[in-house]
Amino acid sequence: MIEPDILERTLRHALRNGGDFAEVFAEDRRSSSARFDDGRVEELVSGRSRGAGVRVVRGGTTGYAHTADLSEARLRDAAEAAAGAARDGGGGATAVALEARPTEPHEILVPPESVSKARKVELLRRADTAARERSDTISQVSAAYADGRRRILVANSDGLLAEDDQVRTRFMVQCVAVGDTGMQTGTEGPGRTMGFELFDEIDPEQIAAIAADRALTMLRARPAPSGKMPVVLKRGAGGVLFHEACGHGLESDLVGRDASVFAGRVGEQVASPLVTIVDDGTYSREWGTYAIDDEGAPARRNVLIEDGVLTDYLWDLTRARKEGRESSGNGRRETYRDLPMVRMTNTYLLAGADDPDDIVARTERGIYCAALGGGQVNTATGDFVFGVTEAYLIENGEITEPVRAAQLIGNGPETLRLVDAVGNDFDTWAGTCGKDGQGVPVSAGQPTLRVAELTVGGTADV
Repeated sequence: MIEPDILERTLRHALRNGGDFAEVFAEDRRSSSARFDDGRVEELVSGRSRGAGVRVVRGGTTGYAHTADLSEARLRDAAEAAAGAARDGGGGATAVALEARPTEPHEILVPPESVSKARKVELLRRADTAARERSDTISQVSAAYADGRRRILVANSDGLLAEDDQVRTRFMVQCVAVGDTGMQTGTEGPGRTMGFELFDEIDPEQIAAIAADRALTMLRARPAPSGKMPVVLKRGAGGVLFHEACGHGLESDLVGRDASVFAGRVGEQVASPLVTIVDDGTYSREWGTYAIDDEGAPARRNVLIEDGVLTDYLWDLTRARKEGRESSGNGRRETYRDLPMVRMTNTYLLAGADDPDDIVARTERGIYCAALGGGQVNTATGDFVFGVTEAYLIENGEITEPVRAAQLIGNGPETLRLVDAVGNDFDTWAGTCGKDGQGVPVSAGQPTLRVAELTVGGTADV
């Protein structure tokens, strides 16, 4: 996107007034999407954006400026603006010699841009038909396809020059069923860091059937009980809970602001010995996978909690430099217009040794949670509330009737300590993580597991 000699001159210009560190981040992003609502194409969109941001750090002050024009003159203007924002006196000149760091972007077998819009729309049409065939009570179907290619370049005054080419593809179906209990919604939306070959792994009809069946199941669901009880989380279903209630508290910027319940607790037992939590930007083709982060650091597998013991936090470059250590590869930003911050990638709880069916059989009475919705988390205290979109009663060690309008209420560290069974299966969930106004792709996962006691917020008595 930008020639190395131009990058070197831009960085020298950014540092000429005495900055400690300078960085150029460039991005070229292409995307396309299609939405099929109630039997017709409602949206067919493609877009492209490109630009660069220049960051200058001096002491504890950071200046940042961005431009959509990648010419040397505009990059120089951005460097001047960022340096001015960071400047607090001093001066001088610094030489910058860039050395390219080799990276290995994921191989894309079928580039999405090589596939016709008609073929993409046909996938949506197939999903719409399959969902409606599940039942006459399916009143609305919305199917969506999206793909994106994001090429990034990072150069900094430490001499780093690195690039990545990230391609992601996603397919989502949402169904609404109408019955005596009103309207109920079911959703399914797998996504991977890969091209159109995603559809060699997933079937649009199957995705539609899962979404439709969730809505239909909730039509016959009775009100959820309320009170404290064991909760069994189906594989993959609880990943978002651990992402939100625990993962954010392990991000070093929140730790540094004393806004994390895990601050100052490295080396302590913070969870059940059955719990090992990992954040892994290299994991398979998951939604949060990449070769380098948005500061040029290689993606890594970072063990955060091992056998219940807190071992480390997640780090970006800025905070790692202050601590005299390496970045963990977790510096991420939504676009070139944004400063990077510490973010998760693919965060998951490792599988254990228990048979998933045995976990249910050993639960006399409780809730089996098959899918979670949105929630709220206070990272300073760890307290959380999550909605449940698909759940069932467990009675006498068996999964029985579906229940609706349930919430899970608890505390992240306390929930980790109360995990008393971990299955030998595993699945993941793909989504967008929001933080300080920026959204980035992530995944979360976990095996089937049981929390010995959680507060279930429902409308029926136990």
